[in-house]
Amino acid sequence: MPNLLLTELSAEIEANVRRSLREDIGSGDITAQLIPESRLAHATVITREDAVVCGIAWVDEVFRQLDPRVAVHWQVQDGQRVTPNQALFHLEGPARALLSGERSALNFLQSLSAVATRCQHYAELVQGTGVKLLDTRKTLPGLRLAQKYAVTQGGCHNHRIGLFDAFLIKENHIAACGGIAAAVTAARDIAPGKPVEVEVESLDELEQALAAGADIVMLDELSLEDMRRAVTINAGRAKLEASGGVNESTLRSIAETGVDYISIGTLTKDVKAVDLSMRLSL
Repeated sequence: MPNLLLTELSAEIEANVRRSLREDIGSGDITAQLIPESRLAHATVITREDAVVCGIAWVDEVFRQLDPRVAVHWQVQDGQRVTPNQALFHLEGPARALLSGERSALNFLQSLSAVATRCQHYAELVQGTGVKLLDTRKTLPGLRLAQKYAVTQGGCHNHRIGLFDAFLIKENHIAACGGIAAAVTAARDIAPGKPVEVEVESLDELEQALAAGADIVMLDELSLEDMRRAVTINAGRAKLEASGGVNESTLRSIAETGVDYISIGTLTKDVKAVDLSMRLSL
């Protein structure tokens, strides 16, 4: 399971920001033109609620693309917990650029911080169990790598990045291939060395996946009792991943069954943006 690093994301960050500025500013910020071009300003961005910060590189890139004369002075770092009214960063530079970049910068910061905040909360719920919480492909279009980076800043882990870096053989794939064993064999032939995961819905299918040599077996909505039995049956032959029916009230009990991973779509797909505010002074 990969964990994305900022060093791997520079091109993605540049592209994310370019698209954001293009959709927001378009042919030009006509409201900013009310301000004299030579006017300089300072600004401070604060959080209005508890959060885990994530998105610093995206904010920096917004102002780099808009006007390299803007200086961004960070008071926090990615992965850091912050409290209401805490200053996150200060800006100084041309007032037009500060105002034109405000929304794009805060959109990235509030969204990625929301993911990191949710992930840290869930990670704390399973502390001490040894399980790893994984994200899914349920991400905002165009922001998958950004959100997956945010997951790591909250203390959770990345599942596969897309459809290209690992096999996840589900019910329809199994049916189309003629069975679990046939699907796993075909996967090994198509891309040797790529991880092969099989989704199962029963202990019988688990036995088939293990016999076929799957690297990871996803236990799809099995009962807690069956998950515990699956751990015993598996005996360390493959990694076991629980999925389906996972929420705050069930998470800890699932983790305590002894599975290796729990995948949770809600880490990225339905988070609420962190409330941030920018205050400008001339």
